[in-house]
Amino acid sequence: MSVASRVVGNWGSGVLLAFSAFLLAGCSVESVDAPAAKTGGEATGAVEASAGEKRIQVDGSSTVAKVAAAVQESFTKKFADTKVALKVTGTGTGFKEMIAGRIDIANASRPVKDSEKADCQQAGIELVELKIALDGLTVCVNRENDWLDTITVAQLKKIWAPGSTVKTWKDVDPAWPDVPLSLFGPGEESGTFDYFTEVINGKEDEITENYSASADDNVTITGIAGEKGGMGFFGCAYYFSNRDKVKVLKISPTDSVADGVEPTVESVRSGAYKPLSRPLFIYVKKSSLAKPEVLDFAKYFLNEGQAQVETVGYVPLEEAELATVNAALESAVSGAGK
Repeated sequence: MSVASRVVGNWGSGVLLAFSAFLLAGCSVESVDAPAAKTGGEATGAVEASAGEKRIQVDGSSTVAKVAAAVQESFTKKFADTKVALKVTGTGTGFKEMIAGRIDIANASRPVKDSEKADCQQAGIELVELKIALDGLTVCVNRENDWLDTITVAQLKKIWAPGSTVKTWKDVDPAWPDVPLSLFGPGEESGTFDYFTEVINGKEDEITENYSASADDNVTITGIAGEKGGMGFFGCAYYFSNRDKVKVLKISPTDSVADGVEPTVESVRSGAYKPLSRPLFIYVKKSSLAKPEVLDFAKYFLNEGQAQVETVGYVPLEEAELATVNAALESAVSGAGK
């Protein structure tokens, strides 16, 4: 059993309550049961398309899901005969579903790993990488936290590194109060988890055992908001839509708090928000581009859908970069289905 699996067991009831509230709030993500893990074949929990209905299967990152759900909603208004079945299981699981041949598009908050690419090639699947937005991975604390506004990368590592002995905020800095630390974040299936552990702890997948993991970023926010000593991390869009619940921290890449930078559209786009600025992707199965509905969705995401990127709180690509990504898609289309 993984570290994240062991910890999340204590958080299970909170996950269910918060996820139920998330759905009741009107999220447009379709509820599709995740299939049991297997090496191939169709997803056992997938819902069959009705007669005459076109269907696109999408799975992966919870970070990208926030914009994908908004794009899905506007896309299906324009293409009423197409159903976008959007599941949220994490970047790693999304790639596993792609390798198994169960989806057309994998949402990802990190680039595909060499091992995942090799598994796709072995399965006869070619991926088309499309950058769709920029994100500033955001570190937040409880709104009652009045002892810091900026945290350094070194202090974050002291808290989140494997084997960390930190129990209270005072353990991090003697000037801070003796308030117990309560940590929340994504689990091992998450691309956000991979990115954070690599840039903060120095090695991907290495993290303290003393945190509560969830695949649902809304659950992480609920956890932070419920504990005075709470801290967690997620994509910036989840902070921008929950400013009233949590407090954002400036991040300093040096040992000086004077170098702290807050995640904003400007700081993420310029790269000044170091080291937590990152690109977001969708990976399209090249053969699926032979299906008009999949190609339409990919084109829509890169054009009309860019308005949704900004609406939900991520950073849209600049025109020149967007043109490059569109050109990559057009180049892939000529080989689709081969």
